Amino acid sequence: MNHAEWRTRRHRELLGESVEGNAEYDRMYEEAELAHDLGQLVYDRRTALGLSQVELAERCGMKQPQISRIEGGGTVPTIPLLKRLARALDAELTIELTPHHEAA
Repeated sequence: MNHAEWRTRRHRELLGESVEGNAEYDRMYEEAELAHDLGQLVYDRRTALGLSQVELAERCGMKQPQISRIEGGGTVPTIPLLKRLARALDAELTIELTPHHEAA
């Protein structure tokens, strides 16, 4: 779901239209939230290292617009891409499953 579609949903909420109980929306919302969180992690680490998007892209064998899309939450990277990003950011990639009752 792109930004314009999210805005449309927000407008629907403001108009008092029901937006709850839509499983497809819930799935897309979770995916967008994950993309945003991953993008923020990449941005935070990149800036902590003092790297530009161009420099990170070169380290990953990517192009700057791809880094921008990731950092902006416009895409959910694949696991192999996350591994490349982690290496380029001198970081460890950790993926875990946490039972719902233990999640914060």
